Amino acid sequence: MGGLFSGPESQAVDLESPEAKYIRGITHEKCVVVFSKTFCPHCKDVKRIFEDFSANYTTVELDKREDGKKMQAILGKMTNASTVPRVFIKGSCIGGADDTKKLQQSGRLEEMLRECNAID
Repeated sequence: MGGLFSGPESQAVDLESPEAKYIRGITHEKCVVVFSKTFCPHCKDVKRIFEDFSANYTTVELDKREDGKKMQAILGKMTNASTVPRVFIKGSCIGGADDTKKLQQSGRLEEMLRECNAID
């Protein structure tokens, strides 16, 4: 069994592919986007944080998509981190679970969510 970066999707990441265009499109169209996997405990933690805020956010479950591995490789190239969750607010990647928790603890996450009208 190969590692996270083995396989053809790690050989060449096409940032002009339909998947890359989808990622750029959805992260700029929606205020908050979480790239997640349904079984990931860190992803569940991040989604719970947004639910606690009653925030309007979009989740892309990579393990439920045929192109999920390719999308994860593209996210890795775009954000310099291939782990999930990858959280975007207003088109910018804020990081993963630890980064989201730090922003929440500092009060900055709530400010960011209010700035883009993800919460009232």
